[in-house]
Amino acid sequence: MDLDQYIKFVMALLFVVLLIVAVAWLMRRIGLGGVTAGTMRHRRLGVVEVMALDAKRRLVLVRRDDREHLILLSATGDLVVESAPAADFHSTLSAAAAQPAPLPPRGGESAP
Repeated sequence: MDLDQYIKFVMALLFVVLLIVAVAWLMRRIGLGGVTAGTMRHRRLGVVEVMALDAKRRLVLVRRDDREHLILLSATGDLVVESAPAADFHSTLSAAAAQPAPLPPRGGESAP
């Protein structure tokens, strides 16, 4: 083999390696890369909902395990507004319906 054949072989090998790297980078960029059986396990953390209040502040509802946390994100800092156990809509409604409503005070009595 001559020297020019070795050079062609090395150049072709580099071209193929660069092509593989470019396709892998492109697939990761569009979100197809990195999905394996190990990463498909149950995720403990997730963003449930995001609501923009104004240009600098937003509310984020984050779920971790069995709890939900309402977080206020702003340019000046972050603040946990509420942290409560997660419950679905129907159980929340049934719990609210089970609690008796407070009676309004009568006309001549003062409220306690």
